[in-house]
Amino acid sequence: MNVRLLAVMMAWLLLGWAPAEAQSEPPAGPGVAWEALSGEQQALLGRFREGWEQLPPGRQQAMLAGSERWLSMTPEQRARAQQRWQKWQSLPPEEQSRVRERWQRFRDLTPEQREQARNAYRRFESMPPERREELRRRWQDMTPEQREQARERWQRARPGQPESMRGAPPPRTPPGGR
Repeated sequence: MNVRLLAVMMAWLLLGWAPAEAQSEPPAGPGVAWEALSGEQQALLGRFREGWEQLPPGRQQAMLAGSERWLSMTPEQRARAQQRWQKWQSLPPEEQSRVRERWQRFRDLTPEQREQARNAYRRFESMPPERREELRRRWQDMTPEQREQARERWQRARPGQPESMRGAPPPRTPPGGR
């Protein structure tokens, strides 16, 4: 399950999306009047109509942005998003908390560091399944000190540097928090 969770989180990251519960504070800004929403948005957010005006402005803005994103998705993208949401809801509270922490750490990275993390994930995903599993096992077999050293070595590596000189790209936090 932890490997799947990592894949779900990276998909969220690559799509620039995370469930509202995984996001930090909503963006600040003016509120959005219910009447300013399109008919499609009102239908999509209908369950919030009664309490809309009591929602913080940042939450209203986040929900507006989410509704725009949802309405622009293809049916396949919507199905994948629903699956991710159901997966999120099925996680135990402790795991949700770990995911929130990882997501916040990712959001705290500079844009360059985020892009580097996305590129590392793309490289990891392009590897043969046997190689990915080997790297996961190596990571899980490391002590916390070895993992920290690997993270530091990976962070110091230049983007164009051959992978053999950088070592295996470790995740920011290993699957399952180990």
